[in-house]
Amino acid sequence: MTYTELSVEQIAQAAGISRSTFYLYFRDKVDVLLRLSGFLKSESYAIASAWRPTGTGGGLDGLARTYELIIQHYRKYAALLSAIHEVAAYDPAVREAWTAYQRQFIDNTIAVLRAEQEAERTPTDIDPELAGRVIVQGGGQVIARQVASSDGTDDSDVARELALGYWYGVYRRPAAPDGN
Repeated sequence: MTYTELSVEQIAQAAGISRSTFYLYFRDKVDVLLRLSGFLKSESYAIASAWRPTGTGGGLDGLARTYELIIQHYRKYAALLSAIHEVAAYDPAVREAWTAYQRQFIDNTIAVLRAEQEAERTPTDIDPELAGRVIVQGGGQVIARQVASSDGTDDSDVARELALGYWYGVYRRPAAPDGN
């Protein structure tokens, strides 16, 4: 059953409350979804924002572990993640909330990339804004697909592959030769 097919009555029954009590706390079932997504977002952001390219827990291995932890977190809330993606396709409020959530990740990634460029560990020919969007939006799609379509036995392999792609493709990519 999709979230769209789920009725307020079914949600209220599952929560052990009446439909009228449901409406004391929520405008509609989209309101429930938005509130529940807050926990999903805050926990995954805490995991992602803790990683830095250097220092304890950094580097390629740390990035792979970070992706693996995010996949595990989303896997615990797979039904919620699926509902968010489903409803975001047609509901502007959910889409805007999810976009704002991704913006947090993008802004963090941009800050990390700029710091790495200033430290001369990441080439200056990388556009931090564009790279940040690609890393967050592309990685987010891979992670969502992994959670939705895999039994989890290859989560660490997927996390490692994401980390390798972004580590060598962005964070430690060789600088472009002059003139290109």
